[in-house]
Amino acid sequence: MKFTGVKKISAAVLAAALLVAGMTACGSSDSAGTAGSGAAAGTGVKNIGIIQLVEHTSLDLAREGFIDGLAEAGYVDGQNISIDYKNAQGDVPNCTTIAGQFANNNKDLVLAIATQAAQAMASKTKEIPILVTAVTNPADSGLVESNEAPGNNVTGTSDLTPVREQMELLTQLCPDAKKVALLYSSSEANSEFQINMAKEEAAKYGIETVDATVSEASEIQTVVQSLIGNVDAIYTPTDNTIASNMPLVAQIATENKIPLFVGENNSVENGGLATYSLDYYELGKQTAQQAVRILENGEDPATMPIEYQSNNKLYINFELAAKIGVEIPAELAEKAIDVKV
Repeated sequence: MKFTGVKKISAAVLAAALLVAGMTACGSSDSAGTAGSGAAAGTGVKNIGIIQLVEHTSLDLAREGFIDGLAEAGYVDGQNISIDYKNAQGDVPNCTTIAGQFANNNKDLVLAIATQAAQAMASKTKEIPILVTAVTNPADSGLVESNEAPGNNVTGTSDLTPVREQMELLTQLCPDAKKVALLYSSSEANSEFQINMAKEEAAKYGIETVDATVSEASEIQTVVQSLIGNVDAIYTPTDNTIASNMPLVAQIATENKIPLFVGENNSVENGGLATYSLDYYELGKQTAQQAVRILENGEDPATMPIEYQSNNKLYINFELAAKIGVEIPAELAEKAIDVKV
């Protein structure tokens, strides 16, 4: 009986000790929880959200470049930053849902990849710093007051494609082209901006342009097939809907020997003929440098201009050119990167 009594007393003492310890721990948690701006409580870890419109090579590379660029600057996922990556799978309502989650979670910074993802995120918060990338013209898309002086919580990098050089390339590889189809999604503001530029450039060469628009991916095959026998070439800008379905577009164009000029080099790898293109991986790293300036130095996105790339390179699929009967001028062949598919 004495042994049993000792057990009861010891149990009571232990319970009391645990209660005190628990109250102390709760007090520490509450104190740490008052730390602001989304950083993990008491850890100093910065919480970064990444919202991406859809999966395709260019956007994926921009994301990878951003993450690698942060790591090179000493911000490593799982150590001093925590990256929450969400992909909307091409669905705009998904973008809105993800953006709302990031805003409610009070992220320290958000990277929005592609225009519709950026617009969704910007509509949910005016406080959290938002960096955009793979957005052609942030000002034209209503994301900033101007590309030179954003004036709000949004800045980043543009993937404005070198439309003038691309249209000139089309005339060099297809000197007899009289009618060119402009293939793009009517639901993407960035595409319409580029298409208007393409129309201006085509007019300088006396080329007639034909709008070939889709509102969703399911329309692409029918629209491209309708161009067979009616145009001399196809041009498509950096359009997410078209880029996500480039192998289909390329298959139809190749089978019918229609030269397909694209907005960026990854679309050449997926079946396009040629382009002048920026490097999306490097664009992501460039955006990471902006993130570091915000995280380390507290810079204000409102005063950070939208940044661009100027080091565009020429990409040509020489094997495809030979297959569809396109001759590459020697001066272009010398400087072009031969894309192997």
